[in-house]
Amino acid sequence: MLLRVRVTLPDRPGTLGQVARTLGVSGADIVQVVVLERLGGRAVDDFTVVWPGAARVERLLAGLAAIPGVRVDGVWRAIGAPTTTGQDAELLAQVAGNPADGLATLVDAVPGLLAADWAVAAVVPVDWASRGGGGEATVGHASWRAPVPPPLPEVTPLRARSMTMPDGTHYAIAPFGRAGLVLVVAREHSDPLTAAAFHSTEVDRLAQLVRASAVILGDRLDLVGAPPVVAG
Repeated sequence: MLLRVRVTLPDRPGTLGQVARTLGVSGADIVQVVVLERLGGRAVDDFTVVWPGAARVERLLAGLAAIPGVRVDGVWRAIGAPTTTGQDAELLAQVAGNPADGLATLVDAVPGLLAADWAVAAVVPVDWASRGGGGEATVGHASWRAPVPPPLPEVTPLRARSMTMPDGTHYAIAPFGRAGLVLVVAREHSDPLTAAAFHSTEVDRLAQLVRASAVILGDRLDLVGAPPVVAG
């Protein structure tokens, strides 16, 4: 199976090699490494690995924990192939090429790009700010792996951010900037694996995709969640 392993490690020569060797000795086949952050002598890296289905993940965690200064932030199942350069641009081209299904295309693709479980385009009342509590969100479109009904967090105020709920589910949220529409992406907790929270770079990436899609789709977004017009 495909796993995403997020580690925080000292940003010094040799440490990344130690992590890579430990993953290999544990039985993992590394297919991609993405640097999420380098700051203050520390780095946050995402490793996408092929992991033998019958092997125990505890062996991998024990090996990484033995490396001085290394912290495992999360290990979780990745959906689909690792992300590659240009995938975001390719997705936006698909949205532009078929705007009638553009929102569905975006919602269905985002979980794979962010190693998440599911995504939902949710709609909040346009007067949410005056309601105090924000108002209950409704589902405009849900990805194919989303639960029915999807458990949505409080998405207001409408700004890009991440959050973690008491049950361990991690969310990333990004508003479209019109019609009370917001994209919600989720990583669920699943024993014995523990997903990492969405990193700020992932939230920024989601927000950029959503803003670009909003420009492409324009007025079509105003129809999401609107009641159907019945001919008289």
